[in-house]
Amino acid sequence: MLIELGRSGPQGQVTRKFLAERRVKVSLCDQPTAARWTLAGNIQLHPRYASDAPDAPYPLSLIVHEARHLQQGLFTALSVYGELEAWQIQFSFLKLLTGDYHSDPEKKLILNELISLGLNKDRKLLSRAVTLMKAYAGNSYRVDMLPLYPLPEENLFLITRKEI
Repeated sequence: MLIELGRSGPQGQVTRKFLAERRVKVSLCDQPTAARWTLAGNIQLHPRYASDAPDAPYPLSLIVHEARHLQQGLFTALSVYGELEAWQIQFSFLKLLTGDYHSDPEKKLILNELISLGLNKDRKLLSRAVTLMKAYAGNSYRVDMLPLYPLPEENLFLITRKEI
């Protein structure tokens, strides 16, 4: 799968290089999400992606998403800002591979808006991103439990009430 990632264009090559340099292990783990990163610096995919071909676009996009979280560091990865960045990278990569964000028209509309939000630390934009992510992934996706900003910046906002 990682060989195919390196053949999947510039973002795939950058991700594969990062994974190799950091010796990130990609494994399977039954879990409530499609994929996740671990505190040990590894990536786990849900087993339903094990049967896919090694060049299947969606599992490759999940690896790109989780690798971005590992690059972000703990505080950014555990924020809505970090999640938005990872979603935007993942689905832009997926569109590059497949020509579209999703085959379902409703999900495609959600992803089009999510990508169009851009990436900045406007709290209204980040709140809208939460709404869109939950509309796409369902209410069991608990992005709403994350701070909007990375934790040190969120704490500063709570003290000063000034946006970043």
